[in-house]
Amino acid sequence: MERRQLEYFLAVVRSGGFTNASRRLRIAQPSLSQAIRALERDLGTTLFHRLGRGVGLTAAGEALVRPAQQVLRDFATARASVESVVELAGGRLDIVALTTLAVDPLADLIGRFREKHPLVDVRVADPEHDDAVTRMVRTGECEIGLAESPVDLEGLDHLRLPGQHFFAVLPPGSGQDGAEAVSVEELARFPLISTPEGTAMRTLVDRALTIDGRSPRIAIETTHRAAIVPLVLAGAGAALLPRRLAVDAAGQGAVVLPTTPLLVRSAVMVWRCEQRSPAAVRFVELCGRVPDGPEPAAK
Repeated sequence: MERRQLEYFLAVVRSGGFTNASRRLRIAQPSLSQAIRALERDLGTTLFHRLGRGVGLTAAGEALVRPAQQVLRDFATARASVESVVELAGGRLDIVALTTLAVDPLADLIGRFREKHPLVDVRVADPEHDDAVTRMVRTGECEIGLAESPVDLEGLDHLRLPGQHFFAVLPPGSGQDGAEAVSVEELARFPLISTPEGTAMRTLVDRALTIDGRSPRIAIETTHRAAIVPLVLAGAGAALLPRRLAVDAAGQGAVVLPTTPLLVRSAVMVWRCEQRSPAAVRFVELCGRVPDGPEPAAK
């Protein structure tokens, strides 16, 4: 079994077929098919059900996915360890973070990291909930994860980051101009815009704005997070957003107010206890020096 065969195998899994995988890998499809057949002969079993123009994993193929991801991660760590001799002059750091945490605080953390290590590429994956974050770190898909309140931390180290403040983002002309803050009870009476149930943002909205057992009214539910601020500006409803997104919305004309009481969401960074790449080590060290001071209000 060769590393390249495992790379090809995972590419077919992610792409859902040999044609798309060959394009992604930039190799001829016959070469890809031959490599997969050689891997299957070596393992003594088939890995894929050939389904016309697509493929499906056999039970053996499903069993191989996680070990293959870990093997490739270990290869990447070994390569990065050598590159660390020349102060991280290359390599890649894979991070998985909830969308709102990717905006803040991850964006600033990556900026600081890239200032010190500009030759290290960073890839950020976007899951829907905390369980997906810890799963992707535990399986080796990503080295670093940012979650809100991960429950299962077995086999993982973690660092609690400064809390993330959320703000009420209201349409222009909502009658709140000049106000210094808005109560959560008052915000809960607005028609709200949020992501679907099961997402981290929706969980926060439901938890923070459920008053006396009454759930808030989600007037617009969208998977397109980038559409939330335009919908607010169009007068379709109000939203609850982290500081950075709220500041951007205020610059476009939305009314942005802190809530009473303040809504602060925790943020936890997780990583595997085993050997990490030099890039991951440096990133964790950098995050450990993040000051945990008060966060200025959006304006």
